[in-house]
Amino acid sequence: MSKSSSPLKIAIAGLGVVGSEVARQLINRGQQLSVAAGRSLDVVAVSARSSASDRGFVMDGIDWHDDAITLADRDDVDVIIEMIGGSEGVALDLTRASLRRGKHVITANKAMIAHHGAELAGLAEDNQVSLLFEAAVAGGIPAVKTLREGLAGNNISRIAGILNGTCNYILTTMEQTGEGFADVLADAQRLGYAEAEPSFDVDGIDAAHKLTILAAIAFGQKPDFGAAFIQGIRDVSAVDFTFANQLGFRIKLVGVAEPGQAPRMQTCLLPLDSQLAKVNGVLNAVEFHGEPIGSVLAVGPGAGGGATSSAVLADLMDIAHARGSLPFGQPVAQLVDTADQVGTAVADTPFYVRLMVVDEPGVLAGVTNILQRYAISVESLIQQGRAPGDTVALVMTTHETAEPILTQALDEMAGLTSVKAKPVAMPILSADLEG
Repeated sequence: MSKSSSPLKIAIAGLGVVGSEVARQLINRGQQLSVAAGRSLDVVAVSARSSASDRGFVMDGIDWHDDAITLADRDDVDVIIEMIGGSEGVALDLTRASLRRGKHVITANKAMIAHHGAELAGLAEDNQVSLLFEAAVAGGIPAVKTLREGLAGNNISRIAGILNGTCNYILTTMEQTGEGFADVLADAQRLGYAEAEPSFDVDGIDAAHKLTILAAIAFGQKPDFGAAFIQGIRDVSAVDFTFANQLGFRIKLVGVAEPGQAPRMQTCLLPLDSQLAKVNGVLNAVEFHGEPIGSVLAVGPGAGGGATSSAVLADLMDIAHARGSLPFGQPVAQLVDTADQVGTAVADTPFYVRLMVVDEPGVLAGVTNILQRYAISVESLIQQGRAPGDTVALVMTTHETAEPILTQALDEMAGLTSVKAKPVAMPILSADLEG
């Protein structure tokens, strides 16, 4: 694509927090942004559920569309900015239609890209337009650009990241205050960090969408959300932070992607002195490991109008300057199927295990007997205090163990009469996670 000095005509679909902020930036800072883009950036049309809301920008000269799909039919639109969200429905239909009609698409829709990225990238290639989604991963951190452009010459060996600010806020607050998950979640909802229906965040789905996208770019595979292993943060208790700290660890929801392995999004224990363990609150962080670079860490705001609109504007600048790039760094025909590339086996790892047991004689013998039969070696065992007849926490860390074996052992432990709750297990990521 050659650079043009003609105005770039833009339509925005979806005027929620991010869509409205993008529109405000383009309209209220239009002259400054146009200078940076080397051409005028003109918002000519928008679409949203309601035209009645005051979104902080003047609609003069901007056409309103009740049906977002009709934006793709406009001859005067060069770029569609899709801010509707959702892996299916209107967002997907609009993106398909826009690419087929030769329009560039910018989206923050991580679910859509994780589920349909290969198909949409193929449409972009076929119609010689850009499909850009910097805003879909880690908000204001240029994670996609770093991987697809800045580190393009590297052989990437691992990506690790904290990719959901809601979960990071909840875990950080639980550790700092000693409050339980339900109370901190309610606080996060009150502050606007968590949705009223928080499953996508706290069950790790949102973060796994982002990890799926990064893994696809890093390892030359088609994005396949179904291949990811996902475990959220609901099972974490306030007592786990006390034990983790005593053992020299911090609890985080961490995504790890490596060649030949299914991407994994899990609640993990990290060494207190590791870089990711120091990323608190609503911040996101992504670590890239490769040859020859070694290790690169990027930290920043992962969500919100400001951070996400910043990523959208960066993609818009690339289109304005004709800096087109393949969505996943190489032609879709060269991307391999994730299922053919990743294995089912996962490297053995140490684990943190918590059992809630009745404090009575024989409990440890029953647990130890199961561990011995499954050949699981224990590195440390902690039980603080005595409470005869009451339920107490029994915590252990294991040596390197195969997760399926540990799962079988814990299922058997759950059947012991002395075990009063589902056992909780979290992998312990070693200090060399950062290379």
